[in-house]
Amino acid sequence: MNNQELLSIAEAHGSTLYVYDASKIKSQYQRLSTAFSSIKQLKVNYAMKALSNVSILTYLKSLGSGLDTVSLQEVQLGLHAGFPPERIIFTPNGVSMDEIEAVVAIGAQINIDNLATLEEFGNRHPEVPVCIRINPHVMAGGNSNISVGHIDSKFGISIHQIPHTLRIVKNTGMNINGVHMHTGSDILDIEVFLHAAEILFDIAKHFDALEFIDFGSGFKVPYKSGDIETDIEELGEKLSVRFHAFCKEYGRELALAFEPGKFLVSEAGYFITPVNGIKQTTSTVFAQVDSGFNHLIRPMLYGSYHEIENLSKPEGKKRFYSVVGYICETDTFGNNRQIAEISEGDYLVFKNAGAYCFSMASNYNSRFRPAEVLWHEGTAHVIRSQENFEDLLQNQTLLDFDKKAIEA
Repeated sequence: MNNQELLSIAEAHGSTLYVYDASKIKSQYQRLSTAFSSIKQLKVNYAMKALSNVSILTYLKSLGSGLDTVSLQEVQLGLHAGFPPERIIFTPNGVSMDEIEAVVAIGAQINIDNLATLEEFGNRHPEVPVCIRINPHVMAGGNSNISVGHIDSKFGISIHQIPHTLRIVKNTGMNINGVHMHTGSDILDIEVFLHAAEILFDIAKHFDALEFIDFGSGFKVPYKSGDIETDIEELGEKLSVRFHAFCKEYGRELALAFEPGKFLVSEAGYFITPVNGIKQTTSTVFAQVDSGFNHLIRPMLYGSYHEIENLSKPEGKKRFYSVVGYICETDTFGNNRQIAEISEGDYLVFKNAGAYCFSMASNYNSRFRPAEVLWHEGTAHVIRSQENFEDLLQNQTLLDFDKKAIEA
């Protein structure tokens, strides 16, 4: 999308909103598929926690994607979007057995990362196919806040617990049809990822009825001009060769699965908000926008970088601004950013706002969550309306403490 298209959408709606470019989602999906084109059974399961709007889900379904889910509610949204249960993998963490049972009844693929849960599940449902999530103790991600492969991670069954895992599988007679790993986000070093893959291949040899091996995702996308990213083409070339060799050794062709979230939708997303005012202090010029971390929390939570541009005056003289929100907390989107001169009423756009942005939005300070728009083949489609006051009151109960019955 270009700036004029984004500005036209912003002006048409006149408020803070998210915009997603369908063509970018498609190109990312095709890029991953092409990189692994030699794999006969390639499964791309979109990690819907990144962006769970049902229209985004139906669009990815049209591209051939499955779903990676982490809650019963995500599974239900996937079904609502038209995904068959067999195209959904359920990879929860720390949920109740009741929630797992509900997903079993639906028929989605179960992925377990806890020995106690694995044993209980095996005793209850030895016939139900199960994938096992392994923690390889390899941190392929570049951000320590979002790396999940370290030895003290709450995710996955430790490679040092494989003997215990095998004993549970043998004693319960479980049907293990997949093995899985996820080392973390922002993978930069292909060789480190391939090292973790070797660990997963070694573990896979212990199970003789596998249908797939799931390598998770965590592929890094560029956040600004010249930024480094995961070399998907190199990964595809090297991992495909090794996967083919493993399948030959294993004795039959398996499916290779990935669970990309950020990789598919991050660069497709734009967060647009108007400027409420400019405030200058003794040392800083603040651009105060009509938003806050209730809409976009990643910069405050993870220190994430989002490139910020002035949509209204992109060619203006550059000045330094700290872009801040309206929340009664410190909600700084960017410190001392060089941006084309900003005036009250201008629209700013935040890039890379497709993943973990709207999906982490809240009603903090009783603010409304924004609208979402999908730009598809030259047309802007509203796929979620901005909330209103009635939405804030939904599910709340107003007690009248002036009534005598309550006083009594």
